[in-house]
Amino acid sequence: MELHVTDQAAKWYKEEFDAEKNDYFRLFVRYGFGGRIPGFSLGIGRDTPYSEYASTNAEGINFYIEEKDAWYFDEHNLTIQMNEQGLEPEFIYDPNEPK
Repeated sequence: MELHVTDQAAKWYKEEFDAEKNDYFRLFVRYGFGGRIPGFSLGIGRDTPYSEYASTNAEGINFYIEEKDAWYFDEHNLTIQMNEQGLEPEFIYDPNEPK
């Protein structure tokens, strides 16, 4: 599983959360709509890593997913990019192709 965050999306999170360089933001599974699996969606918040499943750094901010949430991705990669029409981040799930 690969996690990608575009620089534009990272800048949005920096501004919205008043983030500083080297802050950590965890992507976590929660009950909700609009996610990859019906009834679930992703949330994001400032946290400290415990057991990272996937991580990336964009604009000096560390984004990560914990091992306990790995089931949600089920062999999919996640890209967080800006939705230019809505002017907010959107989550793109792509199948993880075997190498």
